[in-house]
Formats: sequence, C-alpha cells, structure tokens
Amino acid sequence: MPELVYPPVIAAARTLFRALDLRFDVRGAEHVPRRGGAVLASNHIGYLDFVFAGFAARPARRLVRFMAKESVFRNRVSGPLMRGMRHIPVDRARGEGAFRQAVKALRAGEVVGVFPEATISPSFTLAPFKSGAARMAQQAGVPLLPVALWGSQRLWTKDRPRDLRRRHVPITIRVGAPLAADPAEPAESLTGRLRGRVQELLEAAQRAYPGRPQGSEDAWWLPAHLGGTAPPPEPAR
Repeated sequence: MPELVYPPVIAAARTLFRALDLRFDVRGAEHVPRRGGAVLASNHIGYLDFVFAGFAARPARRLVRFMAKESVFRNRVSGPLMRGMRHIPVDRARGEGAFRQAVKALRAGEVVGVFPEATISPSFTLAPFKSGAARMAQQAGVPLLPVALWGSQRLWTKDRPRDLRRRHVPITIRVGAPLAADPAEPAESLTGRLRGRVQELLEAAQRAYPGRPQGSEDAWWLPAHLGGTAPPPEPAR
C-alpha cells in the first residue's frame, strides 16, 4: 500500500524543526533494524514524543506505527492524519483488538511504537511499565527496541501550555541495542529488563543534555532529583 500521508507529514515536521532550530542529538539510530518487525518502546514526557521517537527511525528509513488512544483518531484534525499514517488506535476499555492489530503489523515487518508507561509522567521520571510491549514482541517473535527522549517536554506536555514557538530547544534521543523477546521468559521479567534499559538510556540523555533552566521559574521541566521543580513521582501502585 503506497504511503500517501506519512511522507508529507514528515516533511512538514522537518520544516517546523528547521524553523524552530531544534538542536537534535541522536545516538544509537544504527540499532533500528532496516527490515523486519520491532517494538519501539520509549519513555513518555510530552505530546510530541511520537514525532521524536519516529525521528530516530528515519536514518533506517523506517516508518513507525504508533499505538495511541482512540480519542486522537476521532479528532477531526488529527484523526485523518493518524489513520492515513496507519497508526493503531487503542480503546483502553477493550485493548485486545489493538493488541491483535499490533501483532499483525509486527509479523508483517512493521515497526510498532509503544509508550509502556501508558501516559505522560508529570514528574518526567520513568513510571512503571505495563507489559503489553513485551507481550506483543514475544507473540510476534520480534525484538524490543528501547528508546529514551529528553527535552520534548519543554515544547508541549501535560498540564502546561504548549510552546511551539520556542526556538533552539535541545532534543536528546538515545536508542539502545534491541532486546530479544524470548517467549519462554515471563513477560513481567522482560518488561523489567526493558524498563531498566530505558532508564539507563534516559540517564545518559539527561547527562548529555546541554540545556539548563534559566532561573527558578524555568525549572519546571527538570525532575526534583536533578534540582528542578517538577512534582515528585507518584508512589508505585
């Protein structure tokens, strides 16, 4: 099936990136497989994370099919775009259909993007992972590709006004080596290994990040343990 929507959307995003002069630092893009299925699993700190996680796959010339909540597909603006790019809608009350669709796409050789935290973390720290990413990788027989993003929260995130006019924002992206998804390993164990690897990549991205808060009012995007004013993580349930 020809890709009629995804390439123009990528071109528009790249134009916006140039206009804003975003400062990208991408490491590990060589780990993205050039063919075959894979589950791309990333941390979630902002509403544009799917754009930046997908950007990491561009050197491999891969298009990532992201799993996103169904309401995004019902929006009159984003809906046609999401469907045209063949992203996967998730009804959180009935997730089995989305899971089957994702496994089918993976077996067909697609890269499927997942945010295992399932929602944006207001603390900008890593929340507990749900096991869906691991289970679909195991069922489809494809690897897990860990990804960490940092800086995207400064443009648009939960409970903050979006700031898509902010220029020169550094965006740091780290891609780790694929993790084999052995069906014999318990999904919870594999999920724990995935989360540990994303945590390592996130810490590496934070250490490499060149941006620093400009005064106390600008410290909202930095976690408390790094000296910022973001709220502390919620207790694990």
